Amino acid sequence: MTDPRRRSGAETRAAAQRVALALFISQGYEATSLRQIADELGIQKASLYYHFRNKEEIVASTMAARGAEAQELLNWARSQPMAPDLLRRTVLRWIDSFSAEKLHGIRFIAANPVLMRTLAADSPHPIRDNLSAVAEMFTVTSPDRRTLIRMAFLSINAAVTASAGTSAGDEEIIAAAREAALALVDRIESDH
Repeated sequence: MTDPRRRSGAETRAAAQRVALALFISQGYEATSLRQIADELGIQKASLYYHFRNKEEIVASTMAARGAEAQELLNWARSQPMAPDLLRRTVLRWIDSFSAEKLHGIRFIAANPVLMRTLAADSPHPIRDNLSAVAEMFTVTSPDRRTLIRMAFLSINAAVTASAGTSAGDEEIIAAAREAALALVDRIESDH
């Protein structure tokens, strides 16, 4: 980890998000304190307060960052010419953007549904909304096709859930999600 004295504000925020998520997953959201997060970062609790007022703000900022990535995907897809392989390229762009760190986010969401509902009630849901907008680009009128497209994008979530309690590593989970997404895209393309 970078020396805390040499991190920029943006680096400290990103490090706090990573550390907090890892602690939330390993010991539980409720059991994790801001003091523990600050200690793990090697900074004073007051310094952490400069970036985040509370744990909810850390979680919300993490979700907002992923929502921004979904917005970037939407913007990218809209900027591309509508070609037969655009759905495939768009789905793969999303799945391939996942890292071990981002899988931690999915695990956290799955383990904390009440907190996530509370946070969602207070703000829009940019990940879901942007991925839905991407899916709408590729659907005409078929509800079945719309569902399959959404399933392709969410194959990463399904792979994380399905791997719980197994020895599957993060790379294997991403590979499984990619395989499932491609199978769904093949099915969609064969119906088209």
